[in-house]
Amino acid sequence: MQSPITGTAAGVPFTALPPADNATAPLILTWHMLDAPRSDAAFAAALPMHDLPAWRVHLAMPMCGARMINGSTDAIVELFTKDPLMAFLHPFVEQATEEFPAALAAIRTQLPVDDGPIGILGGSLGGAVALNILATTETPVFAAAVVNAAIRMRSVVDLFPGDYPYDAESEKAVDDLDFIAKAPAIATRAPLLIVSGEMDDPRLRTDATNLDAALGDRAELRTIPGLAHALAEEPGIEPAPQLPLTREVDIALTTWFGRHLANGS
Repeated sequence: MQSPITGTAAGVPFTALPPADNATAPLILTWHMLDAPRSDAAFAAALPMHDLPAWRVHLAMPMCGARMINGSTDAIVELFTKDPLMAFLHPFVEQATEEFPAALAAIRTQLPVDDGPIGILGGSLGGAVALNILATTETPVFAAAVVNAAIRMRSVVDLFPGDYPYDAESEKAVDDLDFIAKAPAIATRAPLLIVSGEMDDPRLRTDATNLDAALGDRAELRTIPGLAHALAEEPGIEPAPQLPLTREVDIALTTWFGRHLANGS
């Protein structure tokens, strides 16, 4: 088992896991959760996908990992307390999406990854990033996966206390991140595995089911019995031993990406 490689790609910190032979291989990019595991290093430990003949490069979300302010998530808490949608959810997804092309180009100069289509994976809010990249970019993707994802941002906003005071700007922002509505565009891009924890919030589970239905034979829905939303114990910043239910997610992802790598799709 190879040791993780850490670095920065166009300003985005990353934790990379090489294939067993450390050779040139396809690339899978991931974006972590803002719940535990809430850093690139912790996400790499939770979902290492060790058996894949691919580089797995886990990117840090904004204000996470090496980009944390004063080594804590207090600044993120301040943002979502101020305005969960317009100060936190929407700008984080937009920033990570905007950083993606330059980060990908930089990774290809730093690591021995091939120049073919990539795989992409996102958990929770990182899942919205992965879906947004599918919906709004043209980078070739051989397969994608999301885990307990923010599929419909209006559902995520509803998880915060109180009634959100939508106006014209925030209505547009929340609708821009409705990936059930954008399913036709996503369906043209890559096959998608939708992993949903049986014990995740019912609103998020409903969104997972609806996205699967909207994508038809371009998607596969996998429910993990007993799994809630988080994939690691708190605080979820540093790498930690893989939890048993998270291992079930890891196996599902490894099988999914391995199948599409083997098919050359």
